Amino acid sequence: MKEKNSIVKSGLVLTLMTFASRIMGLIREMTKAAFLGTSMYADAFATAFMIPNLLRRLFAENAISVAFIPTFKKYLANGDDEKNHSETQEFLKATFTLVSFLTACVVVLGIIITPYLVPVFCKKPVDPAAADYAMQLQAWLLKKDEITILTRIMFPYLFVISIAAFFQGILNGCKIFAPSGFTPVLFNGIVILATYILSPFTSNPARAMSIGVIVGGCIQALFQWPFIHKTGWKICFTSLKKTFTNPGTRRVMTLILPTIVGMAAYQLNDVVSTALANRTGDGIASSLQYSLRLQELILGLFAVSIGTVILPDLSGLANNKKWDEFNSMLIQAIKIMTLISIPVTAYSLISGKELISLLYKSRSFDDNSVALTLGAFKFHIAGLLFIALNRIISPAFYAQGNTKLPTTAGIISFGVNIVLALVLARLMKGNGIALALSVASLFNTIFLFVFMKRMEAIEVGKVLKGAVLYALKMCAFSAIAAVPTYFVHKLMTGFFEGHGRIVGFGAPVMISAIVFGIVGVLELVITRDEIISVILKKVKR
Repeated sequence: MKEKNSIVKSGLVLTLMTFASRIMGLIREMTKAAFLGTSMYADAFATAFMIPNLLRRLFAENAISVAFIPTFKKYLANGDDEKNHSETQEFLKATFTLVSFLTACVVVLGIIITPYLVPVFCKKPVDPAAADYAMQLQAWLLKKDEITILTRIMFPYLFVISIAAFFQGILNGCKIFAPSGFTPVLFNGIVILATYILSPFTSNPARAMSIGVIVGGCIQALFQWPFIHKTGWKICFTSLKKTFTNPGTRRVMTLILPTIVGMAAYQLNDVVSTALANRTGDGIASSLQYSLRLQELILGLFAVSIGTVILPDLSGLANNKKWDEFNSMLIQAIKIMTLISIPVTAYSLISGKELISLLYKSRSFDDNSVALTLGAFKFHIAGLLFIALNRIISPAFYAQGNTKLPTTAGIISFGVNIVLALVLARLMKGNGIALALSVASLFNTIFLFVFMKRMEAIEVGKVLKGAVLYALKMCAFSAIAAVPTYFVHKLMTGFFEGHGRIVGFGAPVMISAIVFGIVGVLELVITRDEIISVILKKVKR
């Protein structure tokens, strides 16, 4: 019971931090929308940030976390006598050196080869006979040069954010979540300030935002340092020989390699999607990013929080062979994600246009930008449940030291996305790219459940039955709540039309959300839903 309650207890603390982070991230996107809209510079920034951000996800968030935390937890579980403490300290030194060395090499190499990578994301005009060929060529060269400059500015972000992720791994391994949860708030705040302060002094606002990205990454690492110091662990370098011969670090590398392959397959979805978007037309790449930001606001609020908290707990239960509690925790986490994802998806399909207009529509973000973003958002939000479930199910494999099966699922998902994106981009442009990602996420979820059968500790039938039945229940509840919400939303949209951006779009969104929420909560209370009961008990305390 303690392990089950730890999800909600730790999740509530981290959720508060993550909520602030996602709100600030949204404000950052609103700032970008105001300064850049869906212009060429917006596409250039989205493309340039995507390249180091892809590597950040490989080295920092996923590979380091899933490989480092389980290994660190094993060291901690061995006790705190002098010998074990010394071995753990050497492991931390070696891992810190490994992370610093590898990411520094990648950053230097990335800055050098950037000009050779950028043409992949820019479609050069191919018809010299076209009447506007000279204009097209000039636009292509401008976009190509701008992406190169922005990428080189932001590439060092990979180094500092990888160090920040290593610090987060230590803190999370010690079950300290708040500092790491707060650092993205600082990052987003710095990017926003840099955009407003530096834009008048740079060639365009995209460069001001890029400078903010690298400064914000440095602050993320530095902010966590005092909290690391309080844990008693010393962070410093050791020799490369000790780094690559340390047993713990070698285990981390063993776990990292297949994880990087799997995550590379998954994260390359962004690379392919961005390349296709840039070749499809102006504004497509940036509109996809604005849409994904809305999805990530919801996803990050709960899925990332629960996923971050559940990994150390699942690792501890796996190490102690407490498989009944392991399965119960996994089922509860899946149900929490389902309880959130399905209703949010239903509501977002009703209020998407007004929500996008409320958040983004100003200055450079016009009606055309709203239409582009809304089209992508409808297809992105359809995959919310599957993306959330993937964030929960994968730690169940990682907690037992198995990275190969989720890696395989990621590769399959990548293949599905590539094929669908290539086909659908021609038929549906940006909407097709968004739909391809959602379908690929569905396939990833399906294969994760299929691969569970190979994990003896996981009761696949019990987990799958609980997930499917609860999902069907949430679909029914959401459909019922959507009916009155749809009519109220339609009425409110007409009533508040012409009252300005905040009232004209905000009032329908707010009133519709209240109606949907009231009906949904009543359904859960009347049926005495088990998950809402757990949450209510914690709130009462």
